[in-house]
Amino acid sequence: MSRYTGPRLKVMRALGLDLPGLSRKSMAERPNPPGQHGAKQNRKSGFGLQLMEKQKLRMNYGLTERQMRRLVLDARKTQGATGEKIAELLERRLDNVVFRAGFAPTIPAARQLVSHGHLLVNGRRVNIASYRLRIGDTVALCAKSAGLYCVRETLAEPALTRPEWLHWDDQTRIARVSHLPAADDIPFPVSLQLVVEYYSQRL
Repeated sequence: MSRYTGPRLKVMRALGLDLPGLSRKSMAERPNPPGQHGAKQNRKSGFGLQLMEKQKLRMNYGLTERQMRRLVLDARKTQGATGEKIAELLERRLDNVVFRAGFAPTIPAARQLVSHGHLLVNGRRVNIASYRLRIGDTVALCAKSAGLYCVRETLAEPALTRPEWLHWDDQTRIARVSHLPAADDIPFPVSLQLVVEYYSQRL
């Protein structure tokens, strides 16, 4: 399954909440799900609820289904709660850190900055959006990229407040991972237990 490139607001309406990583727009003006019968109350089965929670993560962080499965498998291999580890691995992705640091307005925009070589990790250029940062790693813009209009505009008004696990130096404009993120650092409500249950039957 390829990466989703369709209308983002429609996805948020279908899932019933704003996804800050997917779009800066809000579904407040059209809160109902899309479609002719969107306004009608729709009861979801257990599978439907699990699928919806999984889709929240996949759409917000911009992962394909194959990437999501690999990430869940990686989370299973570690000690501790699988749901907590899934959240940690998603938040540690380079494209998400670029977004949460305020270099880009959305995660798709952050992924484009990374793939075009505008970001430095520990002083070295990295163009892999799925690169997982570790404690102590730093993220900064290349010298020539600091003047990009979208970067300057987003730094002046970030989409979200910077998380506590990400230390920001306003003078040098460098973000450093001070400690690993937790499940509470996901910027929207999601049931990680339902996500784990969804993949427990499919992996």
